[in-house]
Amino acid sequence: MSKSVNRVKAAAEAAGLSVEILRMPDSTRTAAEAAAACGCDVTQIVKSLIFKGGETGALKLLLVSGANQVDLEKAAALVGEPLERADPREVREITGFAIGGVSPLGHLTPVETWMDESLLCFETVWAAAGAPNAVFEVTGDALKNAAGATVAALS
Repeated sequence: MSKSVNRVKAAAEAAGLSVEILRMPDSTRTAAEAAAACGCDVTQIVKSLIFKGGETGALKLLLVSGANQVDLEKAAALVGEPLERADPREVREITGFAIGGVSPLGHLTPVETWMDESLLCFETVWAAAGAPNAVFEVTGDALKNAAGATVAALS
């Protein structure tokens, strides 16, 4: 496994999660691709969206259902500042993950995290595991706790 996938596995274990990281033969970069690969509904896919605070420049991680779009006005109100698209190079430097493989766990530097409340409605959800074809299955509540996420209405 790659360093980033190993980092996700170690972070999950440190948080008390026993997850199996699956390497899919095809990309899981988009929510639709991930749902097809995992054999689940797109609503059960956790999109890890990274934004940059417009005032502080700090990265913000929003975990959202694959079927939902982030309401940027709601999200900005929650994080306390306007949000901008994050630079992919900066995302990789700070989180250790490339866009398309950003995991909710195992970042090189801690990133403030919010989780859409809709992800708690499912028995399990599927999240990126540090590579564009790596995923893991977990309960929404366990993911919230492991990621240190604040639950909110983001969509």
